[in-house]
Amino acid sequence: MFYQRVKENWGNLSSGLRLERLISWRRENSIVRIERPTRLDRARSLGYRAKQGVLVVRVRVPRGGRKRERPTKAGRRSRRATSRKVVKMSYLWICEQRANRKYKNCEVLGSYPLLKDGRYFWAEVILIDRNHPSVLSDSILRNVAAQRGRVFRGLTSQGRKSRGLRNKGKGAEKIRPSIRAHRERGK
Repeated sequence: MFYQRVKENWGNLSSGLRLERLISWRRENSIVRIERPTRLDRARSLGYRAKQGVLVVRVRVPRGGRKRERPTKAGRRSRRATSRKVVKMSYLWICEQRANRKYKNCEVLGSYPLLKDGRYFWAEVILIDRNHPSVLSDSILRNVAAQRGRVFRGLTSQGRKSRGLRNKGKGAEKIRPSIRAHRERGK
């Protein structure tokens, strides 16, 4: 019942509090370690526990499209135009990867969205220290910690969702074993 109330309160967040948080978060760095999760209900549903070896990080990523890098060497001039690049990755997956690049001794357990404005997207990422004794003594967290670099291989929940692996059966023929195996026709 408590987590249901937490969920309802997050849905009915007042505009003043929302604006206050956005203003303070914009001044912070793009990756900030925080003491406890902002959305406790979502964090616990993803496996967060208030114990040593489990940490929460708030990540900010810019919204919008990306430009392809302009080639500097060989090739015709007509091929040097910088066109739009489609990333084919969700904001949450990008947040997870950036958090894991900063905390190299950890593995990503999961992530959830917080807020967004016209310029930025914020999410919280739950990380676990793969060598911490309290993580190694927990059977569930120990199995996650054993998967080295799982976020970069698309094995987290958001990675699997972005790869299209939530779908199966008719219409998902070109999703497995991977998008690249079917020459990018799956997405």
